[in-house]
Amino acid sequence: MNTTARILSVAAVAAFTAFGAHADEADASQFATQFETNRTRAEVQAEASSVAQNRSQEPAGSRVVTYKSTADRAAVSAQAADAVRTGQISSGEIGSL
Repeated sequence: MNTTARILSVAAVAAFTAFGAHADEADASQFATQFETNRTRAEVQAEASSVAQNRSQEPAGSRVVTYKSTADRAAVSAQAADAVRTGQISSGEIGSL
């Protein structure tokens, strides 16, 4: 029993030691990126405000493309009725050719 307790205590100390070796600062400063720039803060702010003014508020691809037809409504209806009559397109919910 004494040997088991000694082995467990050595394992616990080794685990805590290994955990402490991986510890780092809480702010993750090792991941901070350094930038060198030659632009002033005012230049960057001016560019950012001009981009916001020129950008559209609607998401890309959300606008429906409009199409201006030159066909007459009566002519299109007549063509559709003729296509149904001749069996070129199906009619009804199930439709059969």
